Amino acid sequence: MEHSEILSKVDHTLLAQTATWEEIKGLCDDAIHYHTASVCIPPCYVKQTKEYVKDRMAVCTVIGFPNGNTTSSVKLFEAKEALENGADEIDMVINIGALKAGNYDLVRDEIASLKEACGHRILKVIIETCLLTEEEKIQMCRLVTEAGADYIKTSTGFSTGGATFEDVALFAKHVGPQVKIKAAGGISSFADGEKFLELGASRLGTSRLVKIEKSLG
Repeated sequence: MEHSEILSKVDHTLLAQTATWEEIKGLCDDAIHYHTASVCIPPCYVKQTKEYVKDRMAVCTVIGFPNGNTTSSVKLFEAKEALENGADEIDMVINIGALKAGNYDLVRDEIASLKEACGHRILKVIIETCLLTEEEKIQMCRLVTEAGADYIKTSTGFSTGGATFEDVALFAKHVGPQVKIKAAGGISSFADGEKFLELGASRLGTSRLVKIEKSLG
């Protein structure tokens, strides 16, 4: 698989707490140059980023990030504000404690409410696989499908682990036909990126692949 094809599936990401506007702007310039799928940035930069990239690049942001345990109403407000500010895609973190407690209705309804707010715009659901059992991962495949979200996403990249080949393969077996897969967290080579895509991922959350491509000159 050509590097350009892999890069076209990348959400070029900068979510560090220390991220400055100059760094975000540089991220956008690289994303536009290498034709990535989107830039994934903190909510506070969405309006400024959309004004900067205009229609040259999709803008993705994160909601309930990284812990997922803000209230559903707060997540909905965050999402609506991000969409009003120009976000094209939303990556939300589920309430992991609710999942583990078996409160599946809360988890499903929260996802569904954000998808309703997103309308035709893309909603990706981060389930933080490194904190879940296999049974909980399968349960989330079902809930994401039932809630009508567009993607299930492995990880925030801020917890104890990132994407694994095993988790993406598991998702591919259990999500509904309309749900796509995003692998994120720890993707550090084009070989890994290609493998994730072969296993069923449609998006890759990473900043490293663009950096590698830049280094190749």
